[in-house]
Amino acid sequence: MTSVGTHNEIDRADWLEKTLLAIPAGARILDAGAGEQQFKRFCSHLDYVAQDFAQYDGRGDCSGLQMGAWDQTQLDIVSDITAIPEPDASFDAIMCIEVFEHLPNPILAIKEFSRLLKGGGQLIITAPFCSLTHFAPYHFSTGFNSYYYKKHLKEAEFEILELSTNGNFFEYLAQELQRVPWVAEQYCKERVNGLEKLSAWILLKMLERFSKKDNGSEEILCFGYHVLARKL
Repeated sequence: MTSVGTHNEIDRADWLEKTLLAIPAGARILDAGAGEQQFKRFCSHLDYVAQDFAQYDGRGDCSGLQMGAWDQTQLDIVSDITAIPEPDASFDAIMCIEVFEHLPNPILAIKEFSRLLKGGGQLIITAPFCSLTHFAPYHFSTGFNSYYYKKHLKEAEFEILELSTNGNFFEYLAQELQRVPWVAEQYCKERVNGLEKLSAWILLKMLERFSKKDNGSEEILCFGYHVLARKL
C-alpha cells in the first residue's frame, strides 16, 4: 500500500493547529464559515466565536460530494459572511478554513475580515487550489492560487506573513486516482476490476516516487494554500 495523496486534510490540520497555538491566550478569534466547528479543538486557549450562514443541511442538492448530515446548532452567529453583526476591530484573529470556494464573492468576505480585525490582528485562510464539486449548490469556484491572495489581501490592507502550499502535482493526482473506484461506481455503475486495481497501484507507486523527488510542481497544482496575514 502507499499513502501518496492521502495527506491533504492531515497536513492542513497540522498547520492550522500550529498556527492557532501561536496566537496569545485570551485573544478573541472568529471562525468564519465555521460549519461544524471541527477546529474549535485547537482554540481552547482563545475566546472562540463561531459564525456561519447555516443553510447547508448535509444533503445540498444531492449533486457532487455531500456530507449527508451537517449539524450547525452550536453556532454563535448566524449571518452572511460578508455582513457579520460585530463592531469594527472586534477580533484579534479570524480563521476561514476551506470556505472561499463556497462564497459567491470571496473578495467581499476579505473586506469584511479587514473591518472586523484589530490592527496587527491575524487572518488565517486555507482554501483549495483545485476542488471537485462539493456542498452543492453552495460551490462557486474550484479553487484559488497564490496570485489571488497576493492581489486581494494587499488591496484589503493585509500583509502576508506566510503563503505555503499543501501537497504538489503528484500528490493531487494520487488523491484523485484513489477516488476513481467511487466515481466509477457512482457515475458509471461499474466496479474497478483486478487488473485495473493493479494498474492503479503501479501508477500510485510512480506518483509516490516522483513526489519524493519533487522540486516545485506545486506551482502548477497542489491541494491548496495555507495563508497567514496581518492586518496593517
